[in-house]
Formats: sequence, structure tokens, C-alpha cells
Amino acid sequence: MSKNDGKATQGKRQSAHLPRKRFYRARAHSNPLSDSHFPIPISPADVDYSSHYPHFLHSSKNDPDEDDVLPKIRFADIGCGFGGLLVKLSPLFPDTLMIGMELRDKVTEYVKERILALRASNPGQYENISVVRTNSMKYLPNYFGKGQLSKIFFLFPDPHFKEKNHRRRVISLQLLDEYAYVLEVGGIIYTITDVEELGDWMKFCLDSHPLFSVILEEEFEEDPVVKLLASATEEGQKVARNGGQTFFAVFRRVAPEDASAAL
Repeated sequence: MSKNDGKATQGKRQSAHLPRKRFYRARAHSNPLSDSHFPIPISPADVDYSSHYPHFLHSSKNDPDEDDVLPKIRFADIGCGFGGLLVKLSPLFPDTLMIGMELRDKVTEYVKERILALRASNPGQYENISVVRTNSMKYLPNYFGKGQLSKIFFLFPDPHFKEKNHRRRVISLQLLDEYAYVLEVGGIIYTITDVEELGDWMKFCLDSHPLFSVILEEEFEEDPVVKLLASATEEGQKVARNGGQTFFAVFRRVAPEDASAAL
């Protein structure tokens, strides 16, 4: 082996090392109503995902005369934090594209580096997950078309305890209109928190919205995703270490005619 080959091999090994969180620390939460400076796509068609999922782009080249086409993203983790849920979901749904949406720039950069390191050390795996820095409370329809998503996750969102700040909460009756738009009929919203009042708030909002119907606990016992809600994220693991409680609710997107019949 030449010296150059040795250096290349060493570089590959170094690139496969997982990033250290202490170099990417940021505030626990950001103000979603403040202005942030990052690119915002005009519409879903304006988003270039080719660099996010290169493995899926190349595998779609069946006809050299056709343009490259990516499968559509189907899962979105809103406020994905350090990407724990994405990493756990990836091997469970290897053919499903999923993306984390995070407002904090340092945390987003950490997730990018984490995914690249996982891909480098596990060839052929973790190709279906990625992350984008954005404000999902403002720009979700800029990324997804009508009925595109089949699952949306809200794990341990900022509780915004003060009543005057409740408008900053990521679950509200107004925002549920947007979530219903990008979620297909039959799609599922997953929520979990360690703050009981916030859990009640999210459940009340979803219960009050005509396009969402609660999924009872006995119905989702076999759902492998539910088992990850409390354990996949850094926040969930911290709650478990401290012996805290979690409060979760799972709702299904229903068609307008089904919602009318239920009234």
C-alpha cells in the first residue's frame, strides 16, 4: 500500500467518526416567530433533494433518456433535534425517504455530520434520511405538496409555558390546517412530551380539528414507531433517566367527508 493510499484510508476512517455534541451545543429551543436567515424555497418543486439522497437519485436511472427522479419524502420529523428518531427509523423503513426539520443552525450541522458519518461507516445504510434547516411553523408548505407525507412527528416540542407565548407552540388549531394539507388521508401525527399541560394542549387541539381523529392505544400497540417515541431522542432518554412521565397522543388524518359524518 502506498503512502497516498494509507492517507486516503485514514481519511475515510476519520470521516466515519460520529461528530461530538459538545462542539455543536446550542440553546434548548429557538423562537419560531423571530426572523432567521437561511434559504427558503418558493415551492416544493424548487427544493433540490439530489444532494440529500444521492443513493436514491442514482438508483432511479432506469432510462438514460429520462430525467433523474427522486421518490417523494414521506416522513417529516419537526424539530428533529440531534436526529435520534431519524437514525432509529432509517433501518425500519429503508426504502422510505424521511427528513428532519430543525431551526437551530449548529444542531442542524450536527445532524448532517452524523448522517454522513453513519453512511461512511455503514455502506448502503442511512441513505434515506437527511436534515434541513428551516422554520417548519412558517414554511412547511414550501417543502411538501398536498397529501405528500404519511407521518409527521412532534417529539418533546418547546412547551412555551407562559400563556402569552402559547402562539409559539408548534401544535395549534391554525397550524393543524397546514399539517392536514401536507399529510395524506390516513397519515399519522405522533406527539409526545414530558409536560402534562402541553400534552393536554396538543391533544385538545387535535381533538378539536375536524380533519384529525384520535388513534386509541389498543389500536397502535403493534405500530413499531410508537415504541420509539419515548426512547429515540436525546430528550426522551433524559426524561427516562430522571424517571419522568411522558404524555403522548397519536392522531390519523381523515377525509373531510369522514369528518362530517362523525359530527
